Amino acid sequence: MTQIDRLAALGLFDSRVPRYTSYPTAPVFSSAVGAAEQAGHLDALDPGVPVSVYLHIPFCERLCWFCACRTQGTRRPEPVESYVETLEAELKLVAPHLPAGLQMGRLHWGGGTPTILPPALIHKLAQAVKAVFPPTPDWEFSVEIDPTLVDRDKIAALAEEGMNRASIGIQDFNPEVQAAIGREQPYEVTRACVEDLREAGITSLNADLVYGLPHQDAARLADTVEKVLSLAPDRIALFGYAHVPWMAKRQELIDESALPGDAERYDLACAAADQFRAAGYETIGIDHFALPEDGLAKAAKSGHLRRNFQGYTDDRCPTLIGLGASSISRFAGGYVQNAAATPAYVERIEKGQLAGARGHEMSEEDHLRGRAIEMIMCDFRLDRAALEREFGDLSRSIDPDLVAVQARFGELVTLDGKALEIRPEGRALTRLIASHFDAHKPEGARYSRAS
Repeated sequence: MTQIDRLAALGLFDSRVPRYTSYPTAPVFSSAVGAAEQAGHLDALDPGVPVSVYLHIPFCERLCWFCACRTQGTRRPEPVESYVETLEAELKLVAPHLPAGLQMGRLHWGGGTPTILPPALIHKLAQAVKAVFPPTPDWEFSVEIDPTLVDRDKIAALAEEGMNRASIGIQDFNPEVQAAIGREQPYEVTRACVEDLREAGITSLNADLVYGLPHQDAARLADTVEKVLSLAPDRIALFGYAHVPWMAKRQELIDESALPGDAERYDLACAAADQFRAAGYETIGIDHFALPEDGLAKAAKSGHLRRNFQGYTDDRCPTLIGLGASSISRFAGGYVQNAAATPAYVERIEKGQLAGARGHEMSEEDHLRGRAIEMIMCDFRLDRAALEREFGDLSRSIDPDLVAVQARFGELVTLDGKALEIRPEGRALTRLIASHFDAHKPEGARYSRAS
């Protein structure tokens, strides 16, 4: 049996499982948790421990067909201006719940397209955030950048407000692939954006790519990877395209017959990974790559790699406060998600209420399983001994799952009394293996494919 046949037999191409950027995953959240719990979690924050802040900008001038994020199209400035005012109002509602002296260690602007904001709104919003969450001296401010919707004035404004990491959306540079996903973005435009960022003093760069796109083949993806390497990013994310038209209606515009088959999709991911490693990048988790001196690579080596809603991170802040429509906050006691639809979010803020609309309160079992899944996703290794030191006896919780994983995946994993480890040849199955430790199976939830 070939390697790909063995992976197929174990369910790599048939299974649909979460990406585990949180545990429990968002389909588990319920409306039983909302603004009251959100207020309680904010009130309980330790002023001596910095927090991360995520700010969601849901607007795009164009809606890329492959995207499953919560976004809406606009070419008018008025909706964006109004939304920024709502974010400022949300900050004013959050502020009274924060303990004096609390600082912000990380700030990330995502979307949507944060660079849809003109310079004046960039300054206005950044200053509003920093007024409520003063930054630590070594804070990181990262922004998702659309190279086709940014200019030197916007980059200068972001740099002036402290942006020190930029995340460049690329996906694929081939024109036919770009046309098939509704995202035209020439390499020359992207290179000019990177040069402008570096001239503004932004030296830390991430690049996002996607494999499994329509009309993508080995030669085209290899060419894209070469072009990306010429930009010399510090980190690269290589995500598998998730075709979920039942969640993202715009994906119905994508011709399913043009999508790579299972074996081709797997080969695309492996070939791109080999190119990155040959260029000196280290593999981080299931889909990231980083230069050895980058913080992500250092976190992976030291055992401090973590997983959050943006993927892999070296962020050690235990609390994430989400602002804006659909944003999710992570607290020690659980998760709270703001109202997802922009009108519903705006309505709550205009009524003077916190925007939390659904969430999940964490049990001790949730904490245990969440940490176990994070270990698997980040380290390909579940440190049973460490979990037992933190959570006590595991015989009635995850020990049966460990046995089940070994029985199912055989020689692709190793298990002893101290740890479960996924062998290199089995790491394509990481999400599927992690799902064995997931105690929440929400009825009707539909996830992306395991590959």
